[in-house]
Amino acid sequence: MVRKFLIVALCLWCLGLTASAQQKNEQQQKAEAENAKGSVPGARFWYIRAFEDYAEKEKMKQSVECGIKATELYAKESLFKEAFDLLRRVDQAIDAKGVGDGGSKAALHYEVTKERLQMYIKFRKPERAQEQMAVLEALANQTGDDAVKNDLLYQKTVYYYSFGYTDKGNATFKLMADRLTASKEYNKVDEVYQTLIANGRRSNSASLVAQSYQSYMAWKDSVSALKAADEIGALKKQIAANEEAIADKDSSLTARWVTIVGLLILAGALAAALVVGGIVLMRYILLTRRQKNTIKMVNENNALKAKFISNISKQLDPALQRLDSQKAEVKALKDFSAHIQTLSQLECTADEPAELEDTQMPAFCEGLMDQIRNKVKDDVTLTVNAPKMSAPINRELVAHVVSHLLNNAALYTPAGGTIWLDFKKRGAHTHQFVVTDTGCGIPEEKREEVFKPFVEIRDLTQGDGLGLPICKQMAQKMNGDLTIDPAYVKGTRFVLDLHA
Repeated sequence: MVRKFLIVALCLWCLGLTASAQQKNEQQQKAEAENAKGSVPGARFWYIRAFEDYAEKEKMKQSVECGIKATELYAKESLFKEAFDLLRRVDQAIDAKGVGDGGSKAALHYEVTKERLQMYIKFRKPERAQEQMAVLEALANQTGDDAVKNDLLYQKTVYYYSFGYTDKGNATFKLMADRLTASKEYNKVDEVYQTLIANGRRSNSASLVAQSYQSYMAWKDSVSALKAADEIGALKKQIAANEEAIADKDSSLTARWVTIVGLLILAGALAAALVVGGIVLMRYILLTRRQKNTIKMVNENNALKAKFISNISKQLDPALQRLDSQKAEVKALKDFSAHIQTLSQLECTADEPAELEDTQMPAFCEGLMDQIRNKVKDDVTLTVNAPKMSAPINRELVAHVVSHLLNNAALYTPAGGTIWLDFKKRGAHTHQFVVTDTGCGIPEEKREEVFKPFVEIRDLTQGDGLGLPICKQMAQKMNGDLTIDPAYVKGTRFVLDLHA
């Protein structure tokens, strides 16, 4: 019977998982898969498609959820204009579709307005943030939902702390904490404090983190006293109940002894539970220390390995220089040695910041494009799009990365094709270099591998496969990243993101 029951339960659980998966449309499942792989443009594309599909089917809760996730991914790449435009579309979709009563519609607009508020807080725009805060409060009142009103208190707290209104932030957060504490929802209060501290760290707001942590410590002290009082009250009630039972059966001494023994057993069980909990905690602390030591050892070994490989490569240089560079094998071996040294140096200096120099973009980009004019095939069009502006970059590293991408484009773009070099300003401190060609493209299954060194054994005369991995590490050294745009299918488009 037990075995049959377990089988039935397992089947019901599997059916529940299947039903849950079916509740998400195909576009949302693709978006989540792309997001899991770290592909921000791909995940954003499919979340927008999911938002539109859900809106068409009037599943507005899921539609709004996907629209907000796509907005978060726009903001992650500092595409704030696109983010605000998408939020405007989500609000329009809510108004255009039937979503039940006014409270339901207000709840959906509340989520959209909250996302808009968070971006204005990130921009440090107090006037615009205040406008959104007023809209948020009106929407929360329209919902009539206590959970939304508690969330409003949380949003107010973040707003006040973010713009230096410490006293108001303390008062608002205390009101929210007091509501949850009064209902003895201690775990929810603890979770809210942790979330507020984490938000402060993500937004680099030292005042928010400090105020949140100070309030959190004070609340923990007070709640410990409340819990102790609750436990004492419960024990007092239990004792009173036991005494009443004993008084009712005063004539029976056996009943008194049974009660006393029961209380002793309960106390023993509690003591044993505390001992077991202490042992588990100590084992967890020891395991954490061991893991930290292991990570430290692995990092030190990686640094030593990189230095050792670099030293070997340098020791081989004198012998390689005496060989005939006219031979393809010798030239390939020299290039491989140089790439090894560059890769090792980047690994050893990964924590050192790259120095920046203010650079005029049109002249810089034109100079890089000029380097490949004699390397392209017949009738290949070379186009540079760079606004008349300057930007702080590390000229040496950027020139290496972009030149490598342009040389690859020249190699793989057929006659009559086109190669573009674009420079774009994506935010106050974010820039992009985009290299696009109409060549044969890179198969989807190989796009992640091209940035990894030593993934396959290669004929060095055909290239050592270290060019793009070196470019990737250079991009990361400049506090940026180098990726392939999955949405472009007419060739290959590389995107170099830089954050000054």
